[in-house]
Amino acid sequence: MTHPLTRVLTLLELLQSHAGLTGTELAGRLDTDVRTVRRYIAHLRELGIPVEAERGRHGGYGLARGYRMPPLVLSNDEALAVVLGLLAAERLGMGTAAPASAGALAKIERVLPDALREPLAAMRETLSFTAHAVVGQAPGTGVLLALAQASRSRTTVGVSHRSWRREHTERDVDPYGVVFHSGRWYVVGHDHLRDGLRTFRIDRIASVTPRDSTFVAPDGFDPVAHLTSNLAQGPYRWPVEVTVHGPLDAVARRLPRSAVTLTARPTGVLVRGRVERLDGMAHVLASLEWPFTIHHPDELRQALKSLADRLSAAADRRPDDPPTLGGEDVLGSS
Repeated sequence: MTHPLTRVLTLLELLQSHAGLTGTELAGRLDTDVRTVRRYIAHLRELGIPVEAERGRHGGYGLARGYRMPPLVLSNDEALAVVLGLLAAERLGMGTAAPASAGALAKIERVLPDALREPLAAMRETLSFTAHAVVGQAPGTGVLLALAQASRSRTTVGVSHRSWRREHTERDVDPYGVVFHSGRWYVVGHDHLRDGLRTFRIDRIASVTPRDSTFVAPDGFDPVAHLTSNLAQGPYRWPVEVTVHGPLDAVARRLPRSAVTLTARPTGVLVRGRVERLDGMAHVLASLEWPFTIHHPDELRQALKSLADRLSAAADRRPDDPPTLGGEDVLGSS
């Protein structure tokens, strides 16, 4: 007879933490009957776990005195990989519920042998990151997992969504893929409400309900490419189009596709995107080692000229010249 694994494991946890629970009490906590509890206990005994039963008014079930579950067996490399993965997830904002990473780390450290626990604890306390931690609203674990499962099984889901304007809508979505980008989780798919391809931040989805219908994703559709392209054309003030006269691979390393879209052309790489500040784009272009041609906007040309004037003034300034604070001579002022 098949034993539901989750209930058997839950029974084992109850026996470890609450010695002396009766069959009726265990049945109540497992939402089953006493006969089924007895089958689960028999199954644990078959696995070599010594479950004892004490009869009488104050009797109940418990693990044999002195018995302890064997420690989690991980090699040094495996333990390091798990701890680094949890730390990186927390640093990059990939976590879901806030205490999840800390709780997982605590449980792993509790079952590791001393020879691994102390070195890994030292590594966790001394490890540094060059990037700042991402701070943001994490999605619910159930929502994230439901969307991932629906994407894999190609099942339409109903979602309860809140827009950035705090407008609530109920809509059906065909999730083509789940993507993590710059500290946030997104789902990309066909929105039945708008009848088009849309991208949703998962932390703005309150609930996910599977539908009976399935879907077929477009051939060759790349959720990552769509997301980064969509974000590059975000709601910023200035649309920018520049040709950088350099090789595509090298330009891509300096101008990541998360910020702009890059298209190979005979004369170089066509860069398209939208920016909030033209002086910032001027600094980016000035940092490149290749020549470039501005197509639009013309205001970007003036931003580059202003940057060039400040650079020229800085190059001419002598050590005994007084600095100009807050004026055009200060690099990076705006």
